[in-house]
Amino acid sequence: MAQMKYDLLLEKISAQVKLSEEEKAFFLSRIQYKKIKRKQLYLQEGDVSRAITFVLSGCLKLYSIDRNGFEHILQFAPPGWWVGDMKSYIYQEPALLNIDAIYDSELAIIPKPELDDIYTRIPAFERFFRILAENAIAAYQQRLINNLSLPAKDRYSTFCELYPTLIMQLPQKMIASYIGVTPEFLSKMLKQQA
Repeated sequence: MAQMKYDLLLEKISAQVKLSEEEKAFFLSRIQYKKIKRKQLYLQEGDVSRAITFVLSGCLKLYSIDRNGFEHILQFAPPGWWVGDMKSYIYQEPALLNIDAIYDSELAIIPKPELDDIYTRIPAFERFFRILAENAIAAYQQRLINNLSLPAKDRYSTFCELYPTLIMQLPQKMIASYIGVTPEFLSKMLKQQA
């Protein structure tokens, strides 16, 4: 029964690497389950990220806040996505980013010492997380190129392709923050497209 709540996580892992039933059981024994409420802060700038996080249900956002108090969203994490301040996690230093819940969410959390143990005992996980890291680096490079070179309407189209389930769910203010425009500009742009 406990494994059922982790079906999505196991499905994502199984798409990249094959695990025995014993390896799955060991992996699941190292995971922590957490529920967080809408608007609840999961990681705050200045805190150290001590775990990697997989979203089982709900949705999180990863963002920074600039000197003027404006929020800049780097990533949305709907079900099936991983999220974290990777610099803080890897170097165990204060986070530069914040993570909070857009909706009530359920998370699978793997603390750093547990993940290190998983790597040692199940080498397939090193491969899995290497693939995950490579995909993340490629996606972030593409996002940076898009933000530097594409007009806002194309950045919005890219957002729609990347997060098709969130287009109608998220407030326009959050989408505007993600694509790097003001909410007013986004509203005007969408009216012109309609």
